[in-house]
Amino acid sequence: MTEDDIILELREELQKALRKFEEYDVKLKSKEELISNFSKSLELKEDQIKTMIDSMNLKEQHNDTLNTSLQIKNEKIKDLEKNIRTLNEKINLMNSSTVDKDLIAGKEDEIKEWQNKVDILKGELEKQEEDLDLLEAENEKLRNDLASSSDPQIVDWTYVEIPKDSILKKIREILSKAVHNVTIAVPDIKDLQDLHLYEVRSSVNMKIMCYIDPSLEDDEQLLMEFESLDNITIRMYEDKDRFIMDRDGEELLFAIIGEGVNNNLIIHTRDAKHQRLLRSLVMEGWLRARKLD
Repeated sequence: MTEDDIILELREELQKALRKFEEYDVKLKSKEELISNFSKSLELKEDQIKTMIDSMNLKEQHNDTLNTSLQIKNEKIKDLEKNIRTLNEKINLMNSSTVDKDLIAGKEDEIKEWQNKVDILKGELEKQEEDLDLLEAENEKLRNDLASSSDPQIVDWTYVEIPKDSILKKIREILSKAVHNVTIAVPDIKDLQDLHLYEVRSSVNMKIMCYIDPSLEDDEQLLMEFESLDNITIRMYEDKDRFIMDRDGEELLFAIIGEGVNNNLIIHTRDAKHQRLLRSLVMEGWLRARKLD
């Protein structure tokens, strides 16, 4: 074997070693990304559990307040019923004597007044007992959700509360990493003030959809300020049903606004397939939004 053959063989072995090293490096990065995603998923799960516990504690406090109110009203009813019995005894005594009949009639009116108070209190009691039953049912639901929250596959968002401030904070965090293009949706133009759009680099093209009330001077002023930036395009979106942050085709946050004030369903992902499907909803909103005159 010549010297050239030996060098050629060594080069081939070196190239094989480099390829293996690159494969290991890719696998290592993939594992690191998996670990990172798992850690974030775990943090989200812990936040969800904390939110559910806080919500359950709040409802139990309300439950305790209702119970106390029920006890107070029960005591009032007992006192009123005792007064009615006393008055009835007095009237019976009067009926058996020669007391003036006008005086007896006055006492009957007093009894009717007391009886009306009892009826009103009983109606309030029935309503509060219904509220108490509803609260206990909600607490039971929360306990069941909390018990099953160890399952990482499915999250029931029906009672999970994530406030708007937390969503806007996350959108602002994602926006700070933007390089080329972003699409943003918020319910109202005033929400854009929390995103610090002026701090975004001028090379980032921002497409924004939100509701703008043309009758409000503040909305008109904000619109003029944001449109004065060359990298911002704003459209009128009237439904107020979502938050969106789509960054560079790499990261997407989609939040659906629920019936409750803070009941927002959040999806935050860097997975390409997740984004492909959700991006159709992003585009659907953008196409429905109206261009401004």
